Amino acid sequence: MARKPYLSDSSDEEWEQIEDLIPPAKKGGHPRTVSMREVFNAIFYLNRSDCGWHHLPHDLPPKSTVYDYFSRFRDDGTWEKINQLLRQRDRVQEGRCSTPSAASLDTQSVKTTEKRGPAVASTREKGSKDANATY
Repeated sequence: MARKPYLSDSSDEEWEQIEDLIPPAKKGGHPRTVSMREVFNAIFYLNRSDCGWHHLPHDLPPKSTVYDYFSRFRDDGTWEKINQLLRQRDRVQEGRCSTPSAASLDTQSVKTTEKRGPAVASTREKGSKDANATY
């Protein structure tokens, strides 16, 4: 029985764009029995709803399975590959070069204190001749 879709589920078009970037199942181990699209839908649900792993709905794959794939894809660079591909496709659709030619960095614009550390510890009491006076 098919489950009702969540708002965070990937569309067929979105899934087609990333499906080929998913690494194949490990050789020699237990064959993959989980739907990778459902694993991705669970990750998208977590991201969209900002819930914890233990709050995944019961009609999505188990949290341990989802977390295993999430961390594996983080460690092997799959997330970076997907992000890079989608960014390049978006840039080309907008009529821009597929890779950026410049970057912009912003610094903090709020002025911080010019003294380091607590002001009391580095300031002598007025009129005191003793630089080592304790306060």
